[in-house]
Amino acid sequence: MIVPTLDALMRVLIVTPLVYLAAVALLRVSGKRSLAKLNAFDLIVTVALGSVLAGTVTSSSTALLTGVTGFGLLLLLQIVVSWLTSRRRVDTTLVRSEPTLVMRRGEFLPDALAEVRLTEDEVRQAVRSQGVGGLDQVAAVCLESDGSVSVITDSSVGDGSALADVRGWRAD
Repeated sequence: MIVPTLDALMRVLIVTPLVYLAAVALLRVSGKRSLAKLNAFDLIVTVALGSVLAGTVTSSSTALLTGVTGFGLLLLLQIVVSWLTSRRRVDTTLVRSEPTLVMRRGEFLPDALAEVRLTEDEVRQAVRSQGVGGLDQVAAVCLESDGSVSVITDSSVGDGSALADVRGWRAD
């Protein structure tokens, strides 16, 4: 169908602003963490929220209240899980992965690279993107739980306390 019926068009014109207002209100109530994308779980929730929003706006079989309820329930689940994991009442590895050290003191860690499916070239690219010209200047490279790559140079490692939760790191 190229041209929607007048009913379908009117539904979108009425429901979209209402869903938008409900989404903004619910996101404000739920807090900044709801769309933070700090880890895979947060990303999944963000994608699911978008899917519920789109389905509510475009599907005539989804009532406005049903869509808003689903959106709110996803946010509530996100709040509960993040509250539980931030207080360590549940095993956080079920929800988020740990950072992985893939280079230590300029040396690649082949087993770690294989585990996280990164290549040496990808690590070199991350190092270069941080403006570092030599691997001999690198104290650590970590694949973070959100999928980003962190590069810590020898000049910025300090006491290494930021790396305390990275398995395999040891301040020499």
